[in-house]
Amino acid sequence: MLICAGRVLTGGRGQYLTDGAVLIKDGLIAAVGSRDEIEAQAPADVPRLHYPAGTLMPGLIDAHVHLVFDGGADPVASLEQQDDEALLKDMRARAEQLVRIGVTTARDLGDRGHLALRLAQEIEQGTAAGPRIISAGIPATPPGGHCWFLGGEVSGEQEIRELVRRNADAGARVIKVMETGGGLTKGGAKSHETQFAPADLATVVDAARAAGLPVAAHAHGVDGITAAVQAGVDTIEHCTWMTEDGIEVHDDVLDEIVAKGIHVCPAVSPHWKMLPRFFGPERAQAMFDAVQRMAEAGVRLIAGTDAGVQRAGHDGLVAALEFYEHLGVPNERILEMATSEAADALGVADTTGQIEVGYSADILVVDGDPLTDLTALGDVRAVFARGVRCYRPGQA
Repeated sequence: MLICAGRVLTGGRGQYLTDGAVLIKDGLIAAVGSRDEIEAQAPADVPRLHYPAGTLMPGLIDAHVHLVFDGGADPVASLEQQDDEALLKDMRARAEQLVRIGVTTARDLGDRGHLALRLAQEIEQGTAAGPRIISAGIPATPPGGHCWFLGGEVSGEQEIRELVRRNADAGARVIKVMETGGGLTKGGAKSHETQFAPADLATVVDAARAAGLPVAAHAHGVDGITAAVQAGVDTIEHCTWMTEDGIEVHDDVLDEIVAKGIHVCPAVSPHWKMLPRFFGPERAQAMFDAVQRMAEAGVRLIAGTDAGVQRAGHDGLVAALEFYEHLGVPNERILEMATSEAADALGVADTTGQIEVGYSADILVVDGDPLTDLTALGDVRAVFARGVRCYRPGQA
């Protein structure tokens, strides 16, 4: 297939090819360049698509989703009312939602019974539509801890290592650890409270390393963030710098996050504009300011939505990206956070996140220019995942 567009954003910061084209063969990008050059290389019978007013760019990456949750008012209650087969059916629909908005890779950071891994296999085999799924399997949490209902309660070194082994054997590509509490779990630890002792967190990291897997740490509280950095995790999820009394960014820990190159996924809700209503204007502004400080300090931020939790549907990545525009982050960096930078954090930077020869043909075509107007990302003209066209406007 040959795709031509008025602009081709290859993945480099602000680097366009004007009047460019991409040739796809066997699910991979076979050639990239000027339209005249690539058209001359394309076989006469290859299908051709032209988007003269559009921008062709790498497919988006949502680095923090939960396909087992429905994004409703009480996603935990909904989860508990479904058996695995009914839940898997709904997860297929949510995966299709993701790909229809241009998400061609998603990192699922906590499911039940390895259902996300089953779905990932279906998508890989072509029996279900959706993005490439990087799954953590079942997250580690202490007894009664955050998201205990997903089945990952562990206590002590032996149980921690066994859970990591089960996830790895099932095909997980990252290990998720609930280092602090969270609002989704009723009656559990509060979001700012630490759940695992340093020795247990170190065991999670050591077991994951032995399995060749990175570690993503759910950490809202300052103490949990500090412990995660000291343990050597690869990504910190949320990183909201909460204390019992408010929001407090610790410069020494922030400096260490930058020095170690740890990626941070703030997991911004698509409905971030509503946060002042839920947390109060002062606390919400403090949360916004904390993300801005991380951005200005050079933290390797990546885009994610926490899709599936309350008020966070699986079609909200573009709305979440607008949060960073609100903070004054340049559009080119925002696009990197949702493409090449996220691909690096997820361990797939040699496969996706850029429009380069040999890379997977994970492609989003939008009308307009997202470098000058981020809302252009919402005007999707076509989505290709691994070279297969997954969506076009008007498609049922």
